[in-house]
Amino acid sequence: MSHALYFHIPFCVHRCAYCDFNTYAGQDALIPAYVDALVREIELVGQSRPLTAKTIFFGGGTPSLLTVAQFEKIFTTIRANFSLAPNAEISLEANPGTLTRDYVQGLHDVGFNRISMGVQSTHPDELRMLERIHTYSDVVDAALAARKAGFENLSFDLIYALPEQTLARWQATVKLILGLKPEHLSLYALTLEHGTPFGRWAQQGLLPIPNPDLAADMYEWASDFLEENGFQQYEISNWAKKIPKNLTGLKDLSGFDAYECQHNLQYWRNLPYLGFGAGAHGYATGTRYSNVLRIQTYIDRLSKTSAKANFPLSPAAVSKHLVEREEAMQEHMMMGLRLTHEGVDAQIFKKRFGADLIDVFRNEIDELMKFGLLEWVENETSEVSKTSEALRLTKKARLLGNQVFSRFVG
Repeated sequence: MSHALYFHIPFCVHRCAYCDFNTYAGQDALIPAYVDALVREIELVGQSRPLTAKTIFFGGGTPSLLTVAQFEKIFTTIRANFSLAPNAEISLEANPGTLTRDYVQGLHDVGFNRISMGVQSTHPDELRMLERIHTYSDVVDAALAARKAGFENLSFDLIYALPEQTLARWQATVKLILGLKPEHLSLYALTLEHGTPFGRWAQQGLLPIPNPDLAADMYEWASDFLEENGFQQYEISNWAKKIPKNLTGLKDLSGFDAYECQHNLQYWRNLPYLGFGAGAHGYATGTRYSNVLRIQTYIDRLSKTSAKANFPLSPAAVSKHLVEREEAMQEHMMMGLRLTHEGVDAQIFKKRFGADLIDVFRNEIDELMKFGLLEWVENETSEVSKTSEALRLTKKARLLGNQVFSRFVG
């Protein structure tokens, strides 16, 4: 079975006020040692078991703070220790303010074929509020540079339901971004996470709490508007550009007829992935695990000459959890139901767990169908049979996803 590889790059120029990811500003001096530790972790895990990598994803943080030479060093190590699937999707998360023309060309030359830019907004005041270091002009310049370098798969992240944001301003952002002709969009409602400046300011009454009804209007408008403009919603927060049927033979880099993020599909289909770097998470051989959070501690753990790997764990791992069959079935439902078009395939479920989906979760399914939140559809993309049925969210349930998912947690 092919695996996905995730690499966490926890460095940032500035930590945004809403961010609760494992990121650190002001520690750029540690990047060279961190890259060396990352290379060592790749070697230890890769040499412990021969595997094929289906996708590679660099997230953060701001992975685009690494130099092209550092990425080349990492890719050389990946290729020496893993087999890469043909047309493997290789993605980089990037802050548009860090992407120069020469740098983007270097990224393409070293092997990246997809860039996901954290745009968030096109309005200067909203970007300042979010404490982003880029402008909308930077986004335009970065997109043009990426196209010139040969990138045919660009994704943009946007945030809606910002404090005091109006529907009209949200619509303006989406329309401007569509003008850049992206292949993929990720749209996220702002969440006020505990421990972040935004979370503290909201608790103190210093930051207006986003209106949930307005947030729902923003989501539904974007969903309809994107569909009208050739995008297919394939996950609760993600849309992919559809390739016209009349353009025979034209496929995206992974051979599909739309630009879904193949790396994230690995997560949502509850398939194995390996996590590398400080704070990275992984799931393989039925084990979920996570690495140590602090950058220096991660470097220290990988620098020990006696370091060994116990697949899928490296010396950086600090937690592991063996997922039992019942829990695995619950996770499969929670993740798979996020896929708004594909859903959970009944025959794939039976093949994987040796049980009928309807028998295992009959009460939950009956109740949610009674409320009009789930539906059975023919699964056109089934890996098992062309006649397989799939269970998925109804359109009205997409705003109530967490309530649906919670029904499958024992």
